[in-house]
This record gives sequence, C-alpha cells and structure tokens, in this order.
Amino acid sequence: MTQTPGTPEPQPDQNETPEPKPEVGVGPWEGEWPAGDHWDPDLLADGDRRNVVDKYRYWKHEAIVADLDAKRHDFHIAIENWQHDLNIGTVVRTANAFLAKEVHIIGRRRWNRRGAMVTDRYQHVRHHPTVEDFVAWAQAEGLAIIGIDIFPDSVPLETYELPQKCVLVFGQEGPGLTPEVHEAAEATLSIEQFGSTRSINAGSAAAIAMHAWVRRHVFGQHV
Repeated sequence: MTQTPGTPEPQPDQNETPEPKPEVGVGPWEGEWPAGDHWDPDLLADGDRRNVVDKYRYWKHEAIVADLDAKRHDFHIAIENWQHDLNIGTVVRTANAFLAKEVHIIGRRRWNRRGAMVTDRYQHVRHHPTVEDFVAWAQAEGLAIIGIDIFPDSVPLETYELPQKCVLVFGQEGPGLTPEVHEAAEATLSIEQFGSTRSINAGSAAAIAMHAWVRRHVFGQHV
C-alpha cells in the first residue's frame, strides 16, 4: 500500500495476540522408556529442548560427548585472542559442527561464549597463554601448523593439500595472525576473494577452511 506523504503510519492492533513461538526440541518421551545407560531420565520425563541433533535427543550430556570423542576428526582449530575477539564463539560452534578434535584459544583465556550457542559444552576447548606454549604443544603432538591469513607468501587454500593431522590457526579480527604464528606455520593459506574488500570475517574464514579439510579428508575430494 502506498503511504500518502504527511499521514501517520498505521499502528499495529494492540489487542492482537502475538503468535506463539515454536517450541524447540521434543516433549516428554511417550510410551515405555528405552533401556540403556546413555538415556537421561530427567529428559525422558520432562522433554529435551537442547540444541542437539535428533540422534542425541534424551541422551545424557556425558554420553553425547563420549560418542563425539569416539569419532572426532584429526584437525584442530586455534584462534588468537589478544583483544577479546567476538568471533571465537562462532568458531567454536562451527568446530563442533565439523567435529574438530579441539579448539585452542591463544592469548586471553576469557572469550564471549554467546556465539557458541552452548556448543562449547560438547566441544573440547584448550587454552594456551602464549604463542610459544601453543607451538610447543603442536610440535609435541606432531601437528602441522597451518595459518589462514593474507601474507605475501600465502598460497591459495583452494589448491593446497591440507595435511590430515593439522591445526588451522586464525588471527585476531583486524590485525590477523601475529608474526610469531606466521613464522611458526608450515604454510599460510589465503582464501580467494573476488570483491572489493581485502579480507573476510574470521568466523567465516574458519568455516571455509574447516569445510575444505572435510572435503579433502572425509569425502576424498582432491584439489
């Protein structure tokens, strides 16, 4: 409808009843309860409103983590956190979706968990106070350190053979990877872009890199 200039916009009817929001998850279990130690009796009785896939409905939290641990992938994710990067929660949530082995926070221990949408309860998160501590850990674990950033020596992620056992490292939003991580990395990879901006959001870059690893090592799609 075209609004005539100078006339007030129509206001919503104050007597209208707002539509109820759809409920998340499932209600109480109907029928005879299933047998097994992984079932949570409280969830079976009251319903399961958690943000989990259908397979894990009514499961105990520790049972879900144990099942995930049995099939986690061989890649790790690390992100530098010198200025309380707000992307970390998103990175943790994506790492959970792609079943990363662990997420590593380099720098400040505290990070904003809101973006993780409670997935940090199911994803192992490890803290390293310094780059030196992180590098020593990765070397002891035999993991290739792969930086994701734009440097003169960066090579395209799209054509690089990602190693199966590696840790993908992302820098602080804005400054990017520190020189210490750049120097320690076996390779630094860039994501091909075609627009006007120089870089993309760190959370988005992490998702792209994780999916590249999954394509290579889960689906066997060689570059």
